[in-house]
Amino acid sequence: MAASTVDVPVSARLISAFKVGSEQKQFGKLEFVGGLIMSSPEPLFGAISSIRFLPDSRHFLAVLDTGHWLAGAIERDRSGVLSGLSDVRIDPMLDESGHEAKRKMDMDAEGLALRADQAFVSYERWPRIEIFAHKDNETSKPLSQLPVLIPLDEFRRNAGIETLVLSPANGPLKGAMLIVAEGSFDKDSHLFAAVLEGPRKGIFAVAHDSSFSVTDGAFLPNGDLLLLERRFNLAQGIGMRIRRISADTIKPGAVVDGEILMQADLSNQIDNMEGIDVVVGPDGSTRLILVSDDNHSFLQRNVMLEFKLTE
Repeated sequence: MAASTVDVPVSARLISAFKVGSEQKQFGKLEFVGGLIMSSPEPLFGAISSIRFLPDSRHFLAVLDTGHWLAGAIERDRSGVLSGLSDVRIDPMLDESGHEAKRKMDMDAEGLALRADQAFVSYERWPRIEIFAHKDNETSKPLSQLPVLIPLDEFRRNAGIETLVLSPANGPLKGAMLIVAEGSFDKDSHLFAAVLEGPRKGIFAVAHDSSFSVTDGAFLPNGDLLLLERRFNLAQGIGMRIRRISADTIKPGAVVDGEILMQADLSNQIDNMEGIDVVVGPDGSTRLILVSDDNHSFLQRNVMLEFKLTE
């Protein structure tokens, strides 16, 4: 049967400077607000693939690529800067029979989107999107699936549906779900992507830079799509960038691209950055919160970063 909820103590070390050894705050069109390096004695903690904040911009739900839910809340100091996590708990994802999956490859969750009282989760090795009851995720088995539109045989092994994101209801996509592949390409070497519902339902493509892979996405309030991208190769090392895609360009048959809001490497406080979400800051500003996947490796870190959009 499924394992019970695990309450997780999390300690956090503050990141006060994004660029190592520098007081620089502005990076492209983003201003660094603060960050955390998180650790826990609980071995399940880590491997965060995607994070989504609730409307209060404090409580969150995340998925781990080990097939678990991670829930909790961020804490801030008196100046509004990230100071830690609280009320953290981990639950196993359940399969169709209501049991905890026996194999990691069956529940390698990579993408997450929340709509009303449901949580939509995308999986990589066995490409699919399953729908759970959000408020009862610790005991909920999948209720149904959302069709992905892209032919399943187009997804490459371990490079399938990496990004699942809900568009704003008042934007051009009218609250539709959207997916982007990590490393599955069409005949023109663009990344497969699709709007799964609504007036612009259909397959489109995202222009691909061979140095970067898309790891997550989030929509800005005006409907523009932010894509978080990761670089990892021996020639260039570890890197991260955030690309902004205009909402008006996302439509069936299109190839979309956009400006780079910011780019970073190991001279900055990054790791294997896999998750991004947009929240409202204490001052009412638009904030981006990013998280890393440590792959449960002692060589990597669980990092949370916060930036303010300064446009």
